[in-house]
Amino acid sequence: MMLEGLQLINDEFHAASVKPETYDTLLADAWRHFGNHFFRYNIGIYENEIRRVIPLRIRLDDLALSKSQRRVLRKNADLETVISSTNLTPEIHDLFQRHKRRFKGGVPDSIYDFLSRDAANVPTDGFEITVRREGKLLAASFFDVGANSVSAIYGCFDPDEFSRSLGIFTMLKVMEHCIATDKTFYYHGYAYEGNSYYDYKKRFSGLEQYDWKRGWLASGFQI
Repeated sequence: MMLEGLQLINDEFHAASVKPETYDTLLADAWRHFGNHFFRYNIGIYENEIRRVIPLRIRLDDLALSKSQRRVLRKNADLETVISSTNLTPEIHDLFQRHKRRFKGGVPDSIYDFLSRDAANVPTDGFEITVRREGKLLAASFFDVGANSVSAIYGCFDPDEFSRSLGIFTMLKVMEHCIATDKTFYYHGYAYEGNSYYDYKKRFSGLEQYDWKRGWLASGFQI
């Protein structure tokens, strides 16, 4: 990747509490957070290569589901989904431990790498969506809510249910919730310049990408 002339950005801070409107502003400036740790950076390492980091968001008024995304919803119509305040039960911890076995590198130690140990001591309003079949937990995804924005934090699913595309399914269900609650943007993380594991995040209509000099632009990715 061509990195000549690129100004390195690697910022961080800690905050005990952030107002919803302030959180919207932070998200719009490409900040993310795990627990009380807020951060943003424009360069990352992927498979031993230095890559540009491309923050992404979806303008929900422009979202139109593809055939494959509608297929994911139909495939999982038999499942029960519930949105509630974040509650890291032993069942979720077990799901996380099974989910992380999918990864060969950069394997997280625990779900607390992404979420606070104390649900009452978080800077933003945090929620989870859980997905069950006949009571068994198959997937869980966590997100934060601002005044006009929702930000995905982390998601995990049962690797034995890989064919259900539960990661995409939970994203779609959270976006349904965003639209129902009149949110404008869904921030679903970042991808890298060039091909990577994160390319599934590029395959949505209404997609915008963050240019570190010019701000948010309509995405040029092919979906």
